[in-house]
Amino acid sequence: MTLDDWQRHETRNTALLWTGFFVVQTTANIAIIRADLARIALDYPLWAVLTAEISSAAVLLALIPVLLAFDRRFPIQPPNLLQHAAAHLLFTVPWSALHVAAMVALRKLVWAARGQTYEFGPLLGEFGYEYLKDVRTYSAILAIVYLYRFVIRRLRGEAKFVPEGHAPDGDPDNDTTRAPDRFLVKMLGKEFLVRVDDIDWIEAAGNYVTLHVGSKPYMLRETMASIETRLADRGFARVHRSAIVRLDRVDHIEPFDTGDARAHMTSGAQVPVSRSYRQQLKERLA
Repeated sequence: MTLDDWQRHETRNTALLWTGFFVVQTTANIAIIRADLARIALDYPLWAVLTAEISSAAVLLALIPVLLAFDRRFPIQPPNLLQHAAAHLLFTVPWSALHVAAMVALRKLVWAARGQTYEFGPLLGEFGYEYLKDVRTYSAILAIVYLYRFVIRRLRGEAKFVPEGHAPDGDPDNDTTRAPDRFLVKMLGKEFLVRVDDIDWIEAAGNYVTLHVGSKPYMLRETMASIETRLADRGFARVHRSAIVRLDRVDHIEPFDTGDARAHMTSGAQVPVSRSYRQQLKERLA
């Protein structure tokens, strides 16, 4: 599978990866618990062990989108690194409370189905124990997410608009007077320039935007609002809250009964067009 194939179905692929991660972790936890029970000769039913571990893992898996949404609002990066790190630490409390509440509810359902009653134990003491475990899990998930983003940026290349008077070392075709028309791409230790006019369309990607240049995607640390303003007079138009297109690269528009549409680009890409932007796009194209 190529990087483009992976990212074409990134949501599905990452969901499968997280599911696999928790399946492996839960299986290991169950094996360890069973070994500990056998060591102390405690007869604890297998169904209870399975329910306890699977309920916890299932809720944690369901809460990953909540963590990612919070991180999009408070990314741990300059210039607000310390403030946002503190915000994440505070957020672990309600995040853990959701985990514990849902986990206990699932366990009570299973115990009730077997004609028994599940007892969580003293609330303060048990929640404190679960919270300490959840902080470790939250930190591990966040670390994996940031490592994944770092690797993807290295493989895809990270772009930035070239400041006035700068060009990468060793570039023989250096014309610094055209610097605002270009952006600098760093990929696997190499630097090269790409013209802004070569961008086909732009897609929101968390704390970044993805610049689609032909078949090559490059990540740029910009907000959609910022890059829309920056490129407003360069033939680009916002067509969706998560998409901007270059007008002369739009081949045709496919309308839907809902009022939304789809822009078919000359590159073959298909870009969503929301109904709030559809009329404006038609006028710009006309």
